[in-house]
Amino acid sequence: MTARFHLSVPTTPPAAPARLPGFITDIRPQPKLREQRAVAHAARLTGLDGLYVPFDPAGLESLVVAGGLLREAAPLEVTAEFHPAIASPVYAAKLTASAQRFAASRLNWRLAVDLDPATARAHGDFLQEKDRYARAAEFLTVARGVWETRGYSHEGTFYQVLGGGFPVSRSGPRFPRIYLSGTSAAALALSQAHADVHIFTPGEDRGLRPAGVTVGLALPVLAREDDAEAAFAARRAGFDARPGAVTGSYERVAGALAEYAGQGIGEFFLRTPDPVTDGYLVGQHVLPLLQKETSHAG
Repeated sequence: MTARFHLSVPTTPPAAPARLPGFITDIRPQPKLREQRAVAHAARLTGLDGLYVPFDPAGLESLVVAGGLLREAAPLEVTAEFHPAIASPVYAAKLTASAQRFAASRLNWRLAVDLDPATARAHGDFLQEKDRYARAAEFLTVARGVWETRGYSHEGTFYQVLGGGFPVSRSGPRFPRIYLSGTSAAALALSQAHADVHIFTPGEDRGLRPAGVTVGLALPVLAREDDAEAAFAARRAGFDARPGAVTGSYERVAGALAEYAGQGIGEFFLRTPDPVTDGYLVGQHVLPLLQKETSHAG
């Protein structure tokens, strides 16, 4: 089986605790990342390839969560999605190079380029929409430049660097794999120039694949022992209304994933109602069936 599978990790903070009666005095805080750690363990124990931490305006910072997960989920890769306005490309590269040394180069990037204007402004980014992809291209150019070239200089529209770059080392960490998405001409051109993987959602991939780039798919998935149980679980979780969701028995879901893999999908980003429970079910039951299907097809 050549396709790679990443499990999405929620970053929304836990709900505020209910008011406790006055006689209860043990109010020690619970770990904030308990669920994220449980997802990491599910993915690691069941043979998934990686974890994906999405950018969520209301959630925890994805790069911080990713840093914690890198410790919990070795040897899995962790992909953090963030907005280019989070920091300068030099600082983002330095932060990541530091993390790579502690985590055996397992941290990847996914850039969230197309934020809606209200979200972008709420995060202090007032760049015009037409300039976002140009800035993202320059961000990645500069980040790779300082990573790979000592004495690196750059004078561009959005960033300037003079005599930058990291010290050269024969054991230097790997530059993060770059994941991008989008269906506009600007999005596809950005991936053509900078991406390792371009991620579509179901129905988007209609002859738009950038040449020379691995194609990924962000896919809602819910698998259970049989179709009836899966349908009930999907209705209960409100999952049946998600566009493109794959739900059903382990065999049905494995067949759908095999069909996508046969169409050239090389990486899957699985979104599930309950990442812990569903992470175990997918890893323990669906992936072995998928491996059998693809080995028979080969």
